[in-house]
This record gives sequence, structure tokens and C-alpha cells, in this order.
Amino acid sequence: MAAQIDTTMKPTEWALLILLALVWGGSFFFNAVAVAALPPFTVVFARVFLAALILLAVLPVVGIKMPKEPRIWWAFLVMGLINNAIPFTLIVWSQIHIASGLAAILNATTPLFTVLVAHMATSDERLTKGRVLGVILGFVGVITLIGLDGMAAENTKTLAIFAVLAGALVYGVAGIYGRRFAALGVPPLATATGQVTASSALLLPVMLVVDQPWTLPMPSGPVLLSLLGIAAISTAFAYFLYFRILATAGATNLLLVTFLIPVSAILLGVSFLGEILLPQHLAGMALIGGGLAAIDGRVWRMVRG
Repeated sequence: MAAQIDTTMKPTEWALLILLALVWGGSFFFNAVAVAALPPFTVVFARVFLAALILLAVLPVVGIKMPKEPRIWWAFLVMGLINNAIPFTLIVWSQIHIASGLAAILNATTPLFTVLVAHMATSDERLTKGRVLGVILGFVGVITLIGLDGMAAENTKTLAIFAVLAGALVYGVAGIYGRRFAALGVPPLATATGQVTASSALLLPVMLVVDQPWTLPMPSGPVLLSLLGIAAISTAFAYFLYFRILATAGATNLLLVTFLIPVSAILLGVSFLGEILLPQHLAGMALIGGGLAAIDGRVWRMVRG
């Protein structure tokens, strides 16, 4: 029998949630350091490949075996494409042109896209009034972030913004697609391992052809450390935290991490990278946060008593 989930967050769960926000927020910091010296496909391949090695080493220790059925590995390939390869690459490329804090704020729109995809693709996660309000608020926040002039402009920064939004949309699709692994009886940590292993295989030929990494200069120490950090901390360790919180606090409470990731990314970007966010970015983040709160619903339930 599965362990019962207590939806009341205990201090331990809150601590783990904040730690997960720091870890995932740190991925934007690590991206910014790495992509300053390396091309995007190389950065993303290093992230998933090193994470796959770490997770493959961890699985025997925790007593989990990887499945061998071809249909499950085909599902891993799809999941690796839509949950790792495509969104990671879009976000890393965008960070060549926009601040890591702004990328994190835009990435926080993932739940907005997820509820739209879920409404169209499932029968048990339909749009409610609260979710519709949340989606509207969230996308008003996106327009505020970009600005009306930016919506009409054709420049690299605007393309970078839309690249992150496209990555968030793909994440939303992956969130719905990933529900099948529970039905297939695949343990969550094995799913995480399978998808980063599959995405490594997908990205390897692309990286070799496009980036030709053997022609690149040797990365500096900080760049190598950032690659190790994004793989070990922001991917492998993050998955461990993610599934630990999911098992004890549930998916609804886990959604709260979306509110916290931009905060940690902004603090890291401002403190260590000298990034500056404009008032319109903070206003957009507030609107997106309001949209996420409406989707989450707990604030509305508290107001209603």
C-alpha cells in the first residue's frame, strides 16, 4: 500500500521545498556561467549525461532496477525529448540574450501551460473558474514582462523570451505525458534516470554535428564547476528532492516550488552575475505569481473560510 500523503506541510517539507527552489533556481545561474563559454547543445548534453551517470550509480544503492521493456524505453525517449532536450536547449540558448532571473520568471509560466494542455488532453483535469482566472492573470504578467513594444519587435531578446515560453509549453506537455509512467509501474526515480539517459542519447549526435566540441577551447574551472553543479545539484539531486516531497506532501503542495524558483534565481543573478531586473519584470512576476495562486486555489479556499 502506498504511503498516505499528508497535505499539511510540516517544517521538514517546507525546508525541502525551499531547498528544491534553491536547487532549481540555481540551474539558471549555472546555465548563465556555462553558456558564456560553451554552446547550448554542449551545456545541455553535459547536464543530462552527467546526471544520468549519477542517477545510474544511485539506483542500485536504493534498490531500484531499470525496466527493460522496449515500450517503456520508447516512452523514456519521448519524455527525454520533451522534458529535457527541447526545453533545456531553449532555455540555455535564451540565457545568452536575457538575464537568468528573467528566464526563471518566464519559466514559472509552466503551470499555466500545463492546465491548458491538461484541459485539452485529459478528461479529469478540466479548466475551472479559478484556473481560467489564473491563466489570464499569468499571461497578462507575460505581456507586462515583454511590454507591448517588445511584442511587436523582432529582435534577439524578444526571440529569447519566446524561446523560454516555448520551453514552458513543452514542459506542460511533458507533465501530462509523464503521467503514464505510474500506470506502467515505473518507479519515479527510474523515470528520472530513464529520461536523462534517453535525452543524452538524443543530444549526443546533435552536439557533435552542431557544436563540434573538440574544436572548442578548454573550459575554465568555473565553467566546469557550473556543468557539474547543474548536473549533480540541479538535476540529479533535484529529482531526489522532487520525488521525496511528492511522496510525503503531494503534487499540490509541490506546485508551491514554482513561486519560489524565480526568487532564488533572481537573488543568485543579482548577487553573483551583476544582473538587473526592471520594474516591469517584477510587476510581471507578481502577476504570474497571482495566476499561479489562482491555479493552486488554496488562497481562494482560505478566503472562503
